[in-house]
Amino acid sequence: MAAAAGCDVVMAATEPELLHDEEAKREAESFKEQGNAYYAKKDYNEAYNYYTKAIDMCPKNASYYGNRAATLMMLGRFREALGDAQQSVRLDDSFVRGHLREGKCHLSLGNAMAACRSFQRALELDHKNAQAQQEFKNANAVIEYEKIAETDFEKRDFRKVVFCMDRALEFAPACHRFKILKAECLAMLGRYPEAQSVASYMDTEQYEEAVRDYEKVYQTEKTKEHKQLLKNAQLELKKSKRKDYYKILGVDKNASEDEIKKAYRKRALMHHPDRHSGASAEVQKEEEKKFKEVGEAFTILSDPKKKTRYDSGQDLDEEGMNMGDFDANNIFKAFFGGPGGFSFEASGPGNFFFQFG
Repeated sequence: MAAAAGCDVVMAATEPELLHDEEAKREAESFKEQGNAYYAKKDYNEAYNYYTKAIDMCPKNASYYGNRAATLMMLGRFREALGDAQQSVRLDDSFVRGHLREGKCHLSLGNAMAACRSFQRALELDHKNAQAQQEFKNANAVIEYEKIAETDFEKRDFRKVVFCMDRALEFAPACHRFKILKAECLAMLGRYPEAQSVASYMDTEQYEEAVRDYEKVYQTEKTKEHKQLLKNAQLELKKSKRKDYYKILGVDKNASEDEIKKAYRKRALMHHPDRHSGASAEVQKEEEKKFKEVGEAFTILSDPKKKTRYDSGQDLDEEGMNMGDFDANNIFKAFFGGPGGFSFEASGPGNFFFQFG
């Protein structure tokens, strides 16, 4: 009887946490299904938003990252898609579609050797997978065309290089590196479409590649137009290396003041440290980090002046804001108001209720 009583005590302590986990899983699955519906309708931006919500609720689910990777690929954002695909297989190495998406992203970004390694892993898991077999052949074909093109370029046989790049692009149609090499060779043959070709890097947010190639173009043709294009690319690269406060709050760049407030309310409650007091030390640390970032994002995006500086790529530190000393709890208290406005209480381990005025 004593043993049974002890078991009951443990169950009573952990049941609220289990209920919360199950609720989070159900909500995450609902977000995933909504994402699938938008994906089927080819509304990839909305699909991305819902897959992100699913990941926020259950960040250890490989399929959610896989679905978001597929959506990012359809949006042409292959570098971000690669990150999600890699995360999906880190969480589940047996996830064949994850390895396939990782390989396709590598191939699209022009890294055929890395693509081969991913496709090989997919074949190890499923040696009869027809897509993996074909993609593996495609990646090897791209490697061969690259080798031939390199030799022909040294021989200054630019027509053959263009031919090889056309063949490579049949297998890797989104590879901008191949497009740029083709454009350079066409320029050598008397045609000058470099600027137009490089511009596609900006469209797909591959800013490092854009800067690299605009620098190359500007060295060849030092025009005001090319100088401005280079400056724009450098600014976007700088902005891309900062925290994406819009992404942290889960809103787009045209979000209204009310949408930003609603997003903060939801994310702040989701990641508040008190809500995760019964979790492991690792989870608590991660949630504290997210809670702080949500507060930072709200502080910047809810202030018109700071938001303008952030959107234009200016350094916020110039305004005397040291985000390292930022206190997210103060923002939380200020947002939810004084007495009677909000309470965040625990009725048991991991069991919290929220009361709004």
